[in-house]
Amino acid sequence: MAIYQLIWAPMLFGAQWDSFSIATLEKKLELIDRELEQLASYSLRSGTGAVGYKSAPHNEPQNQEWVRVDLGGEFRIDQIVLVPMIWRNTKLGLRAEGFPSDFTVAVGAEGGEVEIARFSSRGKQLPRLAPLVIDFDPIWASWVRVDVTGLSERGWDGRYAFQLSELMIFSGLENVALHQEVSFETSLRRNESRHERFLVDSFVPYLMDSSHGDKSQALILRSDDEDQQAAMLIDLGEAQAINQINLHTVDLSHTVPEAVPSDHSTPPHIRVVAANSADFSDGVELFEYEQKSIYDVGPIISRRFPLTRCRYLRFDLLKFQPNAAFNNRKFNAGFAEIEVLSFGKNVALGKSVDVTGFPIRASRLGQVTDGRNYYGDILPLREWMGQLARRHELEVERPLVLAELNRRYIRQRKNLNLMYWIVAFLIAGTIILVLIGKNIRQRAAYQMRERIAANLHDELGANLHAIGLLGDLANDEIEEVESREEFKELSEIVGEIRDVSQKTSDSVRYCMNILGESGEDENVLSEMKLVAQHVLVDLEHVAYIDESISLKNLPRRIKMDVYLFYKECLINIIRHSGASRVTTRLSSLRNGIQLSVADNGKGGLSQVPPSLRRRARLLGEKVSIEETDGGGTTVILKYQSKLLGLIKLGK
Repeated sequence: MAIYQLIWAPMLFGAQWDSFSIATLEKKLELIDRELEQLASYSLRSGTGAVGYKSAPHNEPQNQEWVRVDLGGEFRIDQIVLVPMIWRNTKLGLRAEGFPSDFTVAVGAEGGEVEIARFSSRGKQLPRLAPLVIDFDPIWASWVRVDVTGLSERGWDGRYAFQLSELMIFSGLENVALHQEVSFETSLRRNESRHERFLVDSFVPYLMDSSHGDKSQALILRSDDEDQQAAMLIDLGEAQAINQINLHTVDLSHTVPEAVPSDHSTPPHIRVVAANSADFSDGVELFEYEQKSIYDVGPIISRRFPLTRCRYLRFDLLKFQPNAAFNNRKFNAGFAEIEVLSFGKNVALGKSVDVTGFPIRASRLGQVTDGRNYYGDILPLREWMGQLARRHELEVERPLVLAELNRRYIRQRKNLNLMYWIVAFLIAGTIILVLIGKNIRQRAAYQMRERIAANLHDELGANLHAIGLLGDLANDEIEEVESREEFKELSEIVGEIRDVSQKTSDSVRYCMNILGESGEDENVLSEMKLVAQHVLVDLEHVAYIDESISLKNLPRRIKMDVYLFYKECLINIIRHSGASRVTTRLSSLRNGIQLSVADNGKGGLSQVPPSLRRRARLLGEKVSIEETDGGGTTVILKYQSKLLGLIKLGK
């Protein structure tokens, strides 16, 4: 029964992006880019060397293949890494070739086996360049098996095979699968570069490019003798328990094609001895490395050995590598870095280094233990594989997030355009409704004025006419008895009644003309003169009216209010001022008119009478009063058009 099952369908492939806001997606994209900057990059190695494991080819993808790594003992493992074999596809670029589409991973010990992960073609694990990292709860195991039921197509002939560049099994930071025994279902044995031992040889298709940290040059020793004897000494400072050494070979050039072979400066024969005494009198050989073919060298040469406690390490360089650039007349031996691992931790970092048999500057010796290569910082193997796997996830996720963002932006622009149109229609509709409402109100006002005018004409006009007729009848009767002295005074009163009714009838006729829009606009000035004659009949009146003034540009209501304001001024003078002289001035302003009415009465007004304030408020203006020279009061009204803009009076 499986204790941990992983269906390869990460959230990034099934994410419902519709549930995220644009701000969330933008933040997600920013975090992805920021994280990508911190992750190791795919710097693919080239040259010659081991490729990895390849099964026999099949004509159909549904075939069973398996491969098993025996660990040589029980280890508490918690991570398995499958490194793909890389193929240069002429149409699609670099891709994993032969990486299984359907498979399970099982681990076992004496107590049985447990399936820890299951993958299917629906999981979208292909295409990929990166390793596939499987994390699980720690479990004791002595072997790991990959059972494949679905094969993927290989590039060059369209057939199907199971291929892996490397299979790593981690117990903490330590790859316990390194150089262990490999068994398999079927293997393609016709080519030595596809041998099953290359599945656990530590050679991956990448160069360690951590994307951060300072660069460091490799340390290279040069000699004229191929059999030059030399040794590199590392002092760990104190006794350490070590069980693995990683030799980072000299970094190749960046030219295409490369100017040096893939084993450039790698010593073909090395012996490593450990000791606790500086003279190596208690020395113990840890391992011996000998390059027998081009498949025995890679970017990182790793060797595990039984746990050994020591302080000093000696790397005997038993043979130098011919330098092809000098037609084999020069020989090199060197490393980019030497890592001495204690259960995955590099205990040689920053430790002192010495070389015997060669004169060399001490400042260059630290390049072997500075923890850096040509690309930057050197990472622990497990962390390196994890960063490459994480880069793959983010690079798959990023275009999905970006595509969703672009879709949202397009939809947002469409919504904004729609909103603009809706707002435009609303504004246009509002304007239309306002105009319609204004037109309705104007029509209602017009109809009201028509009704008022009709009522005035029918009722008040008829009554005034009747009063006039009655006055005429009364006057006729009085004329018959005119000889009687007592009726003379009555005849004068009746005559006055007849005159007042005639004046009132004229005023009503004027108001009806204005309300009914049947009069001419310019009649306002003549009516103002007429009302002054009627009201100020016993007073001296002088009027100064600017000849350029024309009131036809003013709204009809304004003209009516100006007329009534002027009439109210005259009535107030008659009732309250005790004046004998009145002066009226009507002058034009830049965008309106100014009306001033002055008298020579008793004065003493401190504020505008309420009736005049009310009339001015109807006009939407303010009225003021001033003391007239020599006594009396001047009322001043300024009207400036706010609805019609600049009015050119007199034109």
